[in-house]
Amino acid sequence: MAESSARILVPVGDSSTLRNTVAHAVREGLEGEPSQARAIHFVYPIRWRPVEGTQAVPEDAQELLERVAVWAREDLEDVDGTVEVVTDTVGADRYLFSPDDYATVLQHYAAENDLDRVILDPEYVPTGGAPMLAPLKTALSGDVLTVEEAPVTRPAQRTPLPSRATLSKTGIVFGSAYGFYLLIAGSLSQFNLLTGALAAGLVAAIFGSIAVTGRQSITTLFARLGRMATYVPYLLWEIAKANLTVAYIILHPRLPIDPGMQRFEAAVWGDMSVTTLANSITLTPGTLTVDVRHDSLFVHSLNQSARDGLASGDLERAVRYVFWGPSGRELKSPVSRGAIETFTPNFEEEPDQSPRADGGKLPTAGERK
Repeated sequence: MAESSARILVPVGDSSTLRNTVAHAVREGLEGEPSQARAIHFVYPIRWRPVEGTQAVPEDAQELLERVAVWAREDLEDVDGTVEVVTDTVGADRYLFSPDDYATVLQHYAAENDLDRVILDPEYVPTGGAPMLAPLKTALSGDVLTVEEAPVTRPAQRTPLPSRATLSKTGIVFGSAYGFYLLIAGSLSQFNLLTGALAAGLVAAIFGSIAVTGRQSITTLFARLGRMATYVPYLLWEIAKANLTVAYIILHPRLPIDPGMQRFEAAVWGDMSVTTLANSITLTPGTLTVDVRHDSLFVHSLNQSARDGLASGDLERAVRYVFWGPSGRELKSPVSRGAIETFTPNFEEEPDQSPRADGGKLPTAGERK
């Protein structure tokens, strides 16, 4: 397989070197083997699986792919040669989490479109968080694909002046830490206000730039805070109703519990929204979020009433409203989407396999009497 292949796959995501990576990919496509049908496929991996009733391709992905297509056409205008430019998305049918997940969908796309070369943006971070270029490059490499990093210049790493985005992230962390401190303190005394501000300031200074991923605008921040202010009373009301149900169960002579475990594929994406939903479920008596894996929440419920509440999707829609506004509430219930799966544990008693002093000999009928 020649390294000058003109069948190129370029995973794209918002980065400071994306423009130069597009230009490099176009140059490489033009210099590829003339015998091949030259093509460059710019693909955007969708991190979270779309659910019925939500937009299949996020707006930011559409905007980014349109921008990439414009850049590629601009680079092709002043040169001789023809290169097919394709923009597409991958990963809509699964949840992408690890570098291996991304590598799998990219390899499948390359095989389906007869692509044998991958050019990676050196600043490509599809998750918006921890860098994963090196493990992704390793996972993609093999006998089928040639994987290379675009030789583009990274921006100089200087200590940046505070920007609106940086200040908004710091403000989110400070406000969250300060509010949590005062909530735990239980009073608004001068001492608690002062020590809370100092503690929250320290947390924001250390974790402000890493605790919140992605770009946060001041407008979006205040809009979410406003919607969160309406969500808290709703959550408290749900907690109060659930408390009455649990109190009834405890005081009932027969203790009518019917515990169960469910796997809930929630239509929320991102650390903050998933954490909010998981903690809200746990705070509501009768339900407990046991684990979160990829796009699934594993929830233990005390009785059928708690399971019905989860299946209605009211709490899920409320969290979506906080993070995505009124349009977030336009969603079918988890049951209608087939997003809830009930686990039925097997309580059949297994034979005792523990070592015995008599070499494992089972007792006779007479010995058991």
